[in-house]
Amino acid sequence: MTDKERESLNNEELNNTETTGESSERTSKPAAPSESGAPVLSEMKRDGETPAKPNKEKTPAPKASAAASGPAPKAWSGGTGKVWMAVSLVLAVILVIVLIKPPFNSGSNPTVATVNGTDIKKDKLYDALVDAGGKQTLDSLITEELVNQEASKKGIKVTDADVTKEMDDIKKGFSSDEEFQMALQQSGMSVEDLKKQMNMQVQIRKLLEPEVKVTDDDIKKYFDENKASFNTPEEVKASHILVKTKEEAEGILTQLKGGADFATLAKEKSIDPGSKDNGGDLGFFAKGVMEAPFEEAAFKLQKGEMSGIVQSSNGYHIIKVTDRKAAHTATLDEKKADIKETLITQGISSKASTWIADLKSKAKITNSLDDSANAATDTAAGAGAADTAANTTK
Repeated sequence: MTDKERESLNNEELNNTETTGESSERTSKPAAPSESGAPVLSEMKRDGETPAKPNKEKTPAPKASAAASGPAPKAWSGGTGKVWMAVSLVLAVILVIVLIKPPFNSGSNPTVATVNGTDIKKDKLYDALVDAGGKQTLDSLITEELVNQEASKKGIKVTDADVTKEMDDIKKGFSSDEEFQMALQQSGMSVEDLKKQMNMQVQIRKLLEPEVKVTDDDIKKYFDENKASFNTPEEVKASHILVKTKEEAEGILTQLKGGADFATLAKEKSIDPGSKDNGGDLGFFAKGVMEAPFEEAAFKLQKGEMSGIVQSSNGYHIIKVTDRKAAHTATLDEKKADIKETLITQGISSKASTWIADLKSKAKITNSLDDSANAATDTAAGAGAADTAANTTK
């Protein structure tokens, strides 16, 4: 499935909850599950067309409207590329809650911290963790168990190949492994965290996919309505050397014309930290990414050709085009399989919430966390009524 065609199994927004572990552990921001307990998928997008190898700090000549960091991946919102990434169904906070053990009875309530002589008790910590997402997390654990049980009944198993396919589909939406790792980091997840979440995603897909029917007419209709998204624009792959002054650029150009190696000089002379270590390589980019002078010069060059000196707001460039890709208009036959998979995913999405709700309605579920919360509410209400009665009799 292409990155432009992936659709979410659940369109609910991702809510991040920050959980900090011991000082030796990294701080992560796992995503809270939905209130329904259904699996939550996060849409992570790239704005605009970006170089295949995102620069570490800046590109040579981003458009004036771009941020100082240039056309590297922006915050994952809006844009042309889409990658649907499964987020964690189990918050890190639930692990802490389990270790603490719910103080539902009148057992010990040890001190977990002391601040200027004032104790903080374990029950206070537990209550805070539950308020921070414990209810939603437990609901997701209940959902996960129900899905596991249903998959077991139907003889559905998740293989390593299934997980690998899901991971490959996710990675297709990124132009490089560096960009994929960046997205994981922003989600507070590791590759292993992501793999663990594939199991439930695959189970739901296998359980519901047989119920989704997609016709040739459905596929054609989708293609006609989304033609532009399947087409790819003309792109060039370029390297550059960026310096501060025209005099420096002239000296470098003379060396290049004399046979000096472009990549070697880029590493030695370029002031663009995002590309110099790669010999000035910027990867592929389409029109509309770079400043006009840089873009015009790059797109005039044929593969293997080098520009003269090009001035931009960042300085003076010498550009070499190392490859080109012609624009391509996709056909229905080319995209038919991908569109079918997209429509199946949409069908699963439309059925998932109702299906999970139905599983819950038929299951025998005991939720002590809800029972405790209700008991606490009843106790508080009773205490309030007693206070009111006492005040009335005075």
